[in-house]
Amino acid sequence: MHILLTRSLEDSYEIILKFQRLGHKVSHMPVIDIKKIDYENLKFSEFKGIIFTSSNAIKCLDVSSIDKNINCFCVGSITERKARNVGFQNVYSADGNVNNLKELILQNFSQKDGKLLYVSGEIISVSLDKDLISDGYSLQRLVNYSADPIEELNQKFIDELKSSMPDIVYVYSQNSAKNFLKLIKKYQLVDYWMNTNLMCIGEKTSSMLNAIKWKKIFLFNPGEEEFLLYRV
Repeated sequence: MHILLTRSLEDSYEIILKFQRLGHKVSHMPVIDIKKIDYENLKFSEFKGIIFTSSNAIKCLDVSSIDKNINCFCVGSITERKARNVGFQNVYSADGNVNNLKELILQNFSQKDGKLLYVSGEIISVSLDKDLISDGYSLQRLVNYSADPIEELNQKFIDELKSSMPDIVYVYSQNSAKNFLKLIKKYQLVDYWMNTNLMCIGEKTSSMLNAIKWKKIFLFNPGEEEFLLYRV
């Protein structure tokens, strides 16, 4: 099968190699560019728990002065792996869903346990910080990266895509979906996807691409990409 991935190369590298080893053709079309944002100096010792809803939040955070034994809550397996790679020891992982992450925090961290630090990008799809504060938690949000839209694609890539449209495309966020649609319209690719299966994280993400006629639409969590191949 021909598979199109839309995340950054760093985030897609492992799954590209996995799909290629399985004999699939893989195209890579990143639709957003992750940029670090300078953030205020914090006294990390004040926090008893830290929350990540993206591996990008970890990549853009100076973790050298953070106690790696702090309770660390991650949205899914990719973020969990990144957290462990930089040294966090007490890591809790949800299954890629922010609502499940909230439940994980409620079950494993009491309001009396101390203050939480939520590290995220500028744009978030669910107001996890506000939800937890309304539940009585003491929490501070730290924004340390932006997801800027990629506005230009290589014309040779576009021509190759038109001649061999993918069987599957993976889209990982609402922000990615928004810019994916923008690029498709810009390069006049709207009518090319009738035989392509769209794989999205969450209904809100898939709904942003309803203007395009897809073969089928599937919802998934990070880590399930290979499993979805057998549902097509």
